[in-house]
Amino acid sequence: MKKYFIYKVFTNPFDPELLSGFFWDFNITGLQEDDDHISVFTSENSIDTEIQFNNTLNKLKKDKLIELFRIEKEILEDQNWNRLWEKSREVIKVTDRIVIKPTFKDYSSKGNEIVLTIDPKMSFGTGEHQTTKLMLRALEKILKPGMKVLDVGSGTGILAIAAIKLGAEKAVAVDFDEICLENCKENCILNEVENSVEILTGDIDVVKESNFDLILANIQKNVLLEIAEKIKAKLIQKGIVILSGLLDSDRVEIEKKYHSLGFKTVQVEQLDEWIAIIIKWKADSAD
Repeated sequence: MKKYFIYKVFTNPFDPELLSGFFWDFNITGLQEDDDHISVFTSENSIDTEIQFNNTLNKLKKDKLIELFRIEKEILEDQNWNRLWEKSREVIKVTDRIVIKPTFKDYSSKGNEIVLTIDPKMSFGTGEHQTTKLMLRALEKILKPGMKVLDVGSGTGILAIAAIKLGAEKAVAVDFDEICLENCKENCILNEVENSVEILTGDIDVVKESNFDLILANIQKNVLLEIAEKIKAKLIQKGIVILSGLLDSDRVEIEKKYHSLGFKTVQVEQLDEWIAIIIKWKADSAD
């Protein structure tokens, strides 16, 4: 049975948004915020991982962003992930229209609400994190019926599922993690959108189509910089991209890169220290 490793990170002062922003830069499988610590999940058990975490925290200490830190390491069996998640999860009302619920919570749609039923298997995208909320809020504003949507780094599939529920004609969800593949399939079935969402394992290169109206990418900054040209190549002229997984301090670098490729910023949404940037491919200087 596959094992996962939990690094519980305690700091004084405790700033979960600050810590999350740094730890998502690593090759982690998931992250959960608790009252007095964050839990960082990884499938790798290596001294390098622990050294990287300690180096990051020591740098934060040197920069006087934290005074003290402590890391506790635990081992988690694959099958126990959902039980851990269930302990603290509730129904989340993201907007007046979008509601997220786990299967083990009862909730009935009210009025024109869209209820997303999402259960994770070590996949990012439960609706708890600010970046997922920002993506969903932006998606609700931007998406038009009939759009073709690409979700890069799809995790649980929550954004692709929401896109279909909001009226997209088709969504393609891609993630390099095989666990995400299975989790996304299960969540698509739960939400009865399995015939409208194509699920792929790999990076953006495995996506063969290049005519998407809207591309969603809730990934950490370095990846968004690396795949900027590939995102543009998958988009129709004057298509729209929503980027998140970003702190407010990342905005200048991200916009510089994407603006150099012919994109313009349409809007920036912010929640605490996290942002989502909505950009549009200008296609020509007259637009």
